[in-house]
Amino acid sequence: MAASESSSGKGESVGLAGDMEVEAYRRLFPLPFYTRHILESVRPDARPLNCARDTTLTLGPVSSADGSALVKIGETIMLASIKLEVMTPPVESPDEGSVAVEFHMPPICSPAVRPGRPAEVAPVISKQLSDVIMRSGMINLKELCLINGKASWMAYLDVYCLNADGSLYDAALFSAVAAFTHLQIPLVSVNDDGRVVTVPGELEGKTKFELVNKEKRKLSLSNIPFSVTCILHDKYILVDPTAEEESIMETFVTVALDTLGNLLSIYKPGGAAPVHASTIKECIVLARSRMQQLMHILKESISAMEAD
Repeated sequence: MAASESSSGKGESVGLAGDMEVEAYRRLFPLPFYTRHILESVRPDARPLNCARDTTLTLGPVSSADGSALVKIGETIMLASIKLEVMTPPVESPDEGSVAVEFHMPPICSPAVRPGRPAEVAPVISKQLSDVIMRSGMINLKELCLINGKASWMAYLDVYCLNADGSLYDAALFSAVAAFTHLQIPLVSVNDDGRVVTVPGELEGKTKFELVNKEKRKLSLSNIPFSVTCILHDKYILVDPTAEEESIMETFVTVALDTLGNLLSIYKPGGAAPVHASTIKECIVLARSRMQQLMHILKESISAMEAD
């Protein structure tokens, strides 16, 4: 018995030492470590190169928001929330509302984000989100109009990165899209002063003022945008990279498409080598496949919420 226990303990020690050697090699020589895996068409987390991480979606996690969604892609976590406020529409578009987008990276999301110092990538992602959402035509801004020339909705979309582990834009866009599918337009009325005001929940059906919209409603979204980020390494393409992969392999491409198959944007920041057209085409094909997965997740979440 003693000999057996000794042999077992020795085996465990050898296994632990081996694990430590692998982890040390990974830290000291990250690119060769990844390359050895990629040559076998697999990644250290056991994913095939063209496979995204497990993705989950929760609709309505923020009860104080008019629309919200929590998205988790691997260890990357995004929370999107929408608040509506009544505003006077601009003169050039008196029958339309507006959308304002802001992406936030608080210090809790990554050791790389320091308190008091905004993350450099945050305004870049804010602009990308705003551009793609508006370019897709997903939102008909006329549906945000209340009284032509006098009152319309301003939708404030805030996306918070709670944990940053790669493919931030993809997760942020998915959470933003999901939050708009969850959005409910509140009831509003015209008060004695002629101002448009929201009707508190406890007064629904009891207000003495003239209702502008008779019931809460959802936006009729179309051409919904999705995106996928691909890391390029030699002749290989890795879908949905982690933060570690993004830090090791510098060249990546983010493709945004809508549900009609229209190409909305191709984003390639930095990277030493030019990207061939054939590689871009392959990234677009991978983005179409990923879009179908995300659409399925979104539809399932909407169905589950409606069933409740």
